[in-house]
Amino acid sequence: MGEWLDSLTGWLTLHPQWLGVAIFTIACVECLAIAGIIVPGTVVLFAVAVLAGNGALSLSETLLLGYAGGLLGDAISYALGRRFHQNIRSLPLLRTHPEWLGTAESYFHRYGVASLLIGRFIGPLRPMLPMVAGMLDMPLPRFILVSLVAAAGWSVAYLLPGWATGAAFRLPLPEGFWPEAGIVAACIALLIGLSVHATWRDRERGTQLIALASLIMLTALFFGFPYLDALDNGLKTLVQEHRSEAAEMFVVIVTRIGDFRTQFMVAALVTVLLLVTRQWRPALFACSTMLITALLNGSLKHFVARQRPDVLLEPLTTFSMPSGHSSAAFAFFLSLAVLAGRGQPSRMRLTWVLLAAIPALSIALSRVYLGAHWPTDVMAGTMLACFVCATCLAVVQHRGPIPAMPLRVWWLIVPACVALLGFFAWHGLPDALARYRYM
Repeated sequence: MGEWLDSLTGWLTLHPQWLGVAIFTIACVECLAIAGIIVPGTVVLFAVAVLAGNGALSLSETLLLGYAGGLLGDAISYALGRRFHQNIRSLPLLRTHPEWLGTAESYFHRYGVASLLIGRFIGPLRPMLPMVAGMLDMPLPRFILVSLVAAAGWSVAYLLPGWATGAAFRLPLPEGFWPEAGIVAACIALLIGLSVHATWRDRERGTQLIALASLIMLTALFFGFPYLDALDNGLKTLVQEHRSEAAEMFVVIVTRIGDFRTQFMVAALVTVLLLVTRQWRPALFACSTMLITALLNGSLKHFVARQRPDVLLEPLTTFSMPSGHSSAAFAFFLSLAVLAGRGQPSRMRLTWVLLAAIPALSIALSRVYLGAHWPTDVMAGTMLACFVCATCLAVVQHRGPIPAMPLRVWWLIVPACVALLGFFAWHGLPDALARYRYM
């Protein structure tokens, strides 16, 4: 494996014009039924993403190529399952390893659509589940919709770390960047692992444990951000080096979803709809999570009084830490995810949280891209929202779990929130673009 990978990366280094084809092809094979289990695509993807980050490809090109390749792999796998149905079991490799198909089929039967989202990040299941979906006649429009969402998250998760590593090696980053990045990454991984374990195992005090871990991380960031200066400045340099006008409008639209006015209006809308439909405890949980997060964020900003990065031509006047966009976005989307997961198995609850993290993280990262916040500001905002959300959930569920909400309530909430967020994201966009002009 090592010699083969070295030969491939060496050849691509000498022929960088083929790097895009390589990323697309490897991503396709990694998501292709049967082949994705045999070929160590994850390792190869990371290696070629590092080469792309060295200057051969921009981040957007790298992610789009991986995204397109993953979608093609999904489509071929689904088509194979739809074409051969149960006869696919007679394929040579599946006759030899029936457990490959059996595990994926059992997982799909148990979790349905959610299996395609979670299984995307589980190596042995990723290439098999689309084929199983086709084999079991999952409707094509539903498969396409789920695949579009799952492939986007997968592309970012599997290509962004490699690309960022390659770009970081190429740029003159501050001394101490890598040790600080390693410490922060280890802490975040520990927090995520603890949260997943507590939820997966249905620990009795799992929610309180997540709240405590988030609070510890938040406190460490408040007292430790002066010692993470190399990380903040290094990531700022890395992001601003690859900033482009082509992505500007998209990022500004995303960041406007996290504006205070937008989040205030959508929080009020959700609360009113929950009260109108007599969902008293869900309304108490959602309202308290978003309101307390906003109040604490404003108070902590003035307590820390940290200045923003010197990126924008017209710097924002308020203080920087914690990021209000990050905390508001995570409080809103996590609240909806928690309510959506009530009454469901632990794996489904984790699925909803994973889905909620995608738009919330996009809003948070948009602040770093635009130069409005330091990376540690965004981390602090995220930890604040996680702490408040877990604490409010533990308090509201003190005498019993929140019941699952009827489907008719979600048919009110989701379209209304999408319409409101879309309106505020597009309204006044030219002024917003001018506001985020950079040096």
